[in-house]
Amino acid sequence: MNSAYHNPVLLQESVDGLNIKQDGVYVDVTFGGGGHSREILKRLGEGGKLFAFDQDEDALQNAIDDDRFQLINQNFRYLKQYLKFYGIRKVDGILADFGVSSHQFDEAERGFSIRFNADLDMRMDRTNALSAFEVVNAYSQEDLATVLFQYGELRNANAMAKTIVVAREQKPIKTTDDLKMVLGKFLPKMKENKILAQIYQAIRIEVNQEIEVLKEFLMQVPELLNQGGRLSMISYHSLEDRLVKRFIRDGRFEGEPEKDFYGNISVPLKKVGGLIVPSAEEIAQNNRARSAKLRIAEKI
Repeated sequence: MNSAYHNPVLLQESVDGLNIKQDGVYVDVTFGGGGHSREILKRLGEGGKLFAFDQDEDALQNAIDDDRFQLINQNFRYLKQYLKFYGIRKVDGILADFGVSSHQFDEAERGFSIRFNADLDMRMDRTNALSAFEVVNAYSQEDLATVLFQYGELRNANAMAKTIVVAREQKPIKTTDDLKMVLGKFLPKMKENKILAQIYQAIRIEVNQEIEVLKEFLMQVPELLNQGGRLSMISYHSLEDRLVKRFIRDGRFEGEPEKDFYGNISVPLKKVGGLIVPSAEEIAQNNRARSAKLRIAEKI
């Protein structure tokens, strides 16, 4: 496992949640450093198969040399499409770890981390046209405020958006340090890192369409899973976790769950166990695990 690239969170718990069959077909939709994939392969027999997805070209360096393994360099919003290309219509389990990899945070030029000055980028797939620069410099004040409020849960999103728009009229906001300087009055010393993390999170979610991708992915899951197949999902912020929890419970993201002719709720998945969070020991060893939440579901 390339722990320098990414230290997998809730490794045993998330793979345990898949209840792996030796001859089963499984998917790791967020390959990264390959930690979760390697653990799945350990538990698969010779007849098993594992497909993994990652849109970041840097992750390809971690590809596993194993006949049972296939790495697909694509966003997992195209899960069903690419599995079909490989002749797979049903699988026995899907694992997703929605966090940004340690590698992406640690590569200064990617612009994900509040620790480094870098160009405003934040693209997980660097072939995408939309980057953080476009969000900050081209979005309307109203759209910027919506991004900051919805995805960063920032109360003063409107004032921040107005400040950005006024500043960029003088000159483009090109780097993460430029953005920090522009928003300096909203960053009190004691809370600077927390607020910056919320701002970065909001912009990153918008750049990578993370909420739309998550919804598209979840909608494909019931059709892909065999009966009794498992979904094991790790999320890191409340927006994702609420969507995952709601989908498992209701089979949809808003409105009432579907009911059958007799008025009984009809949903494709059922939750397995309760919410799982990292131990104090894991958090001490890997601070990025502190906000992780694992939910497991089974196809009915």
